[in-house]
Amino acid sequence: MPVFAYAGKAKGGKSVTAEVNADNREAAIDQLRSQGVTVTSIDEKKKKAAVKKQKVTDKDIVVFTRQFATMIGAGLPLVQCLEILSTQCDNKSFGAIVGEVKADVETGTTFADGLKKHPKVFSGLYSNMVQAGEIGGALDTTLIRLAAQLEKAAKLKSQIKAAMVYPTAIMAVALIVVSVLLVFVIPIFAKMFADFGGSLPAPTQFVMGVSEFMQSYIVFMIMGAGGAIFGLKKYYETKGGRLNIDKLMLKLPVAGDLIRKISVAQFTRTFGTLLQSGVPIMEGLEIVARIAGNIVVQNAIMEARTIVGEGKTLSEPLGKTGVFPPMVVQMINVGEATGALDAMLGKIADFFDDEVDAAVSALTALLEPMLMVFLGTVIGFIVIAMYLPIFKMASVVG
Repeated sequence: MPVFAYAGKAKGGKSVTAEVNADNREAAIDQLRSQGVTVTSIDEKKKKAAVKKQKVTDKDIVVFTRQFATMIGAGLPLVQCLEILSTQCDNKSFGAIVGEVKADVETGTTFADGLKKHPKVFSGLYSNMVQAGEIGGALDTTLIRLAAQLEKAAKLKSQIKAAMVYPTAIMAVALIVVSVLLVFVIPIFAKMFADFGGSLPAPTQFVMGVSEFMQSYIVFMIMGAGGAIFGLKKYYETKGGRLNIDKLMLKLPVAGDLIRKISVAQFTRTFGTLLQSGVPIMEGLEIVARIAGNIVVQNAIMEARTIVGEGKTLSEPLGKTGVFPPMVVQMINVGEATGALDAMLGKIADFFDDEVDAAVSALTALLEPMLMVFLGTVIGFIVIAMYLPIFKMASVVG
């Protein structure tokens, strides 16, 4: 139903400005007259164009956090900061969410509770750190720490993605090249060899057999691969499936070590930041467990949390899980003994950030030659298999 904004005078001569819903302008005026309002001006409000949904990226949240921390540190009121950031945000979807948070804060809701209404955008880590900053009266400092944490997490994610681009591209090219050879090129050679007659070398027969199989069943192969990927994805969504796959991932050569180091770096960095911001240790352990990314690591942290709840130290149960390296356990033990656990966790995180960099470089350096050798071997074998009969024909003619 259309909305009309009007100005007029109520009974007693009091001026009023408001809005009314009606089918049309005349109906709106009649409705207001029945309420005793004399209309002086009335216009239909234009509907706002629907905002196209945009994905909220890590960069959007980091920029928002940095700018928000600067404004709070400069002494601007909380609501005014949110108002400014919601209107100047490039991502309109994110700006709308910030506007909703501002509206909640204006009604008396805390900033942290407003953020918790949007868990898909603001993680539990984010809202809990903000809550601790509000309670401790150091929201600007907490936001700066939070922004630094988010930047490091985003940097780590981009490192992993960048490291996998080249191997993925090589595998895709290899698959396409081999498929084209087997489906389109080999049949031409097969026809020529059939016209020539005679027995073919074993490698040639093998390649031609693979080619005939792919020509006959390529559609079923693609469907099978798609079904396998879909089935694996569904299996991973089950509790037991995710546990089994995550266990397997940790046992992989080279890649398993990298996953473990990433988990340790993320755990120590996030947990240390939470403790620095004043989040209680039990709540902090629950938060870092939820964002662990690996169910094996998550279970290990939750087991440690249970034992810490019984009054024991954190280092002892972490050591028994077998997930965390002995060096990490020993450094956490020292941090607990000296009362500087948050600072010690930061040092561990810095060390493992460097370890992750080195592991990513090592993985990339290992994959590149292996993929090139694999690609060269497969294509080389196909080429040799196809040319062996030609050499045989040439020798017969000679």
